[in-house]
Amino acid sequence: MSDICAKCGLPKELCTCEVMAKEEEKIRVYTITRRFGKKTTVIEGISKDLDIKKILKEMKSRLACGGTMKGNSIELQGDHKPKVKGILAKLGFPENRIDIR
Repeated sequence: MSDICAKCGLPKELCTCEVMAKEEEKIRVYTITRRFGKKTTVIEGISKDLDIKKILKEMKSRLACGGTMKGNSIELQGDHKPKVKGILAKLGFPENRIDIR
């Protein structure tokens, strides 16, 4: 039973739920200032259907920073706006759907 996608009912090899979810996303990337003037990069708009923890782990390792997941958003320590778009594109998100503010 684990070989069948719970969402679409197709076998896992044929399932395209994750690819479709990535193409439909409108992702917003911006920075906020926390205590003591520390910058935090926030990534919002990632669907619950995707593995946000996996995306967070990949971002933290590529950017060499700390981070956390709050709800459906990812918070990274530091100002990483210029690099985030390229990393998200490599993870399969279309660049035209990523809005950097």
